[in-house]
Amino acid sequence: MVQTATGNPSISNAAADAAAAGASFVGRPRPRGLAHGLVEDLGEKIRSQSLRPGDKLPTESAIMKTFGVSRTVVREALSKLQAAGLVETHHGVGTFVLQPRAAGMFRLDSADIATSVDVLAVLELRISLETESAGLAATRRTEEHLLAMRQALDDFERNVAVAGDTVAPDFRFHLQIAQATGNPYFADIMSHLGTTIIPRTRITAIRNYDRRGEYLSRVNREHEEIYAAIARRDPESARAAMRIHLTNSRERLRVAQEAAQQASANTPPAAS
Repeated sequence: MVQTATGNPSISNAAADAAAAGASFVGRPRPRGLAHGLVEDLGEKIRSQSLRPGDKLPTESAIMKTFGVSRTVVREALSKLQAAGLVETHHGVGTFVLQPRAAGMFRLDSADIATSVDVLAVLELRISLETESAGLAATRRTEEHLLAMRQALDDFERNVAVAGDTVAPDFRFHLQIAQATGNPYFADIMSHLGTTIIPRTRITAIRNYDRRGEYLSRVNREHEEIYAAIARRDPESARAAMRIHLTNSRERLRVAQEAAQQASANTPPAAS
């Protein structure tokens, strides 16, 4: 059975974990995109109250066994569920179902961020929001916050090297900074925005730009500057590093769009 945060102690053996997973997740996932399908299955169980607020999800290993997916897929799915505000992960403890948000709260749907103009507008919002968030995080962060940021950056760097998913750890890094402010509204706004705030998730030109990896390497270096300032509790440097990062993101979007438009203009029309 599914455990609650205030219920029985964690099940420690693999057999019990598998049993817990089997009781909570009846049936196998339908054959569709791995992480996306897992997010849909778990999300539906949360929305239908099969998994209730406070319930602890089974371990990664138990979910892997039940759904027949890799650990990478499980972690990506959990990251997306966290970005959607459905679950919250406590490192070393587990992942717990959150209380559903009240209707009418601020939400920027991914369908609303469809063009470079929309993404630029969101980047302007992020510059205002996350610059101050970084400064507060530098003052208020805990060692646990710092560890979570470090893990996100390590996952980002690892996935750059193997051409894996960098969006989930990228968003997780920014969300962890918001959580480190100690002000729940920063994290709530970031969670509502979700991974669609990352420009390369919405704009094809960004995804096609600089395929050799320099683009993501530069993003990684900027993340490291933000992290270093927060780690040494330097709020002014943290604000400056975040502003530079997001301003550079805006410039990279502009350059990628210009490159895409130039390539399109140089492409000869198809023969009729």
